[in-house]
Amino acid sequence: MSMSQQAAPAVPAPPAPGPKESDGRTARRPFALRLLARPEVGVLLGAVAVFVFFLVAAPAVRDGSSMANILYQSSTIGIMALPVALLMIGGEFDLSSGVAVITSALTASMISYQLTMNVWVGVLVALAASLGVGLLNGWMLVRTGLPSFLVTLGTFLILQGVNLAVTKLITGNVATDDISDMDGFGQAKAIFASSFDVGGVQVKITVVWWLVFAGLATWVLLRTRYGNWVFAAGGNQESARAVGVPVTFTKISLFMLVGLGAWFVGMHQLFSFNTVQSGEGVGQELIYIAAAVIGGCLLTGGYGSAIGPVFGAFMFGMVQQGIVYAGWNPDWFKAFLGVMLLGATLINLWVRRTATRR
Repeated sequence: MSMSQQAAPAVPAPPAPGPKESDGRTARRPFALRLLARPEVGVLLGAVAVFVFFLVAAPAVRDGSSMANILYQSSTIGIMALPVALLMIGGEFDLSSGVAVITSALTASMISYQLTMNVWVGVLVALAASLGVGLLNGWMLVRTGLPSFLVTLGTFLILQGVNLAVTKLITGNVATDDISDMDGFGQAKAIFASSFDVGGVQVKITVVWWLVFAGLATWVLLRTRYGNWVFAAGGNQESARAVGVPVTFTKISLFMLVGLGAWFVGMHQLFSFNTVQSGEGVGQELIYIAAAVIGGCLLTGGYGSAIGPVFGAFMFGMVQQGIVYAGWNPDWFKAFLGVMLLGATLINLWVRRTATRR
C-alpha cells in the first residue's frame, strides 16, 4: 500500500471542559474583603459607634431638635470637607481653606456695605475672589513644583493678615457692619442660611446642600472622566501624564473647587449672622482635613471617596454637640477629636491591609 493510501491517525476527542483553574491572581476575593476595601466602610462603622455611644451617654441627643443641631454642625464642616477630600485624592491638601472661608465672607460684606450695593454684587465678587485664591494656589503649585504644604501655608498666613488688616482699615473694627437691611439680603439668606420645618423641627438648608454636594461629588468621582483624572493625578502624576491625563488642569481645578466650597460656607456664615469677625477661621482647615482623613482619604493621594468625608463630618458634629448634651466639659472636645483621628487612621490602615491580603 502506498504512502498516500495509509489511514490517517485517529485524533482523540477533546476532553470535556471541567472547572476553571485559578492561580490565585484571578481568584475572586470574598465579598467581605471587597467590602472592607471600600474607603468609607471603616468610618461608617466608627460613625455608627459614636452615634450609639452618645444616644446612651446623652439622652438629649434623642430629641429631634438636638439631632437637627448635630446635622447642622456636621453640614458646615462637611460642605468644606468634600472639596478638601477631592483635593487630597488628587494628591494635595490646602492649609488656607479655613481662613479662605472668612476671606470670602469679609469680601462680600464689605463690598456690599461700603459701596452701598445690592448684596448679590458682594456675593459675586466674593465668588471671584475665592476662585482666584484657589487658582493662585494651584498655579503656584504646578509652576514651582513646591509641596502644597508650603504653598498653602504661605496663602494661609497672607489671608490671615489681610483679613485682619483690611477689615480694620475699612471698617475701623475687627468685624464687618450689619448688612441685614440691604437689598437682596432676604433672597441670599433663603439660599445660603434659611431653615425649613420637618415634623415640627427646624432644619438648616445647609444640611440639604451638604447631601446634594456629596451626591454630586460621588457621581463625578465614579462616573466621569474627570474623576479618573483625579485618582490618576493623585496616584502617580508622571504616569498619569504619560497616558494623557491633564495633570496641571486637574490640580488647579481641584484647588479652585476648594475655593468654591470656601465661598459657599463663607456666604452661609455671613447671611446667618449678618456680620463677620475677621479673626475667625484659623484652625478650621485642620478640621476639614481631619474629616477627610477620617473618611478614608490618604494624605499620599490616589485613594478615597466623597461619601467617607460625609461620615467623618457627621462624627465631628456628633462629638461636638454630644459633649454639650452630655454635660461634659467642652474643653475635652479637641482631645476627643485627636483620639478619634488617630483611631480612625489606624482602623483605615488595618482595613486596607486586611482587604488586600490574599
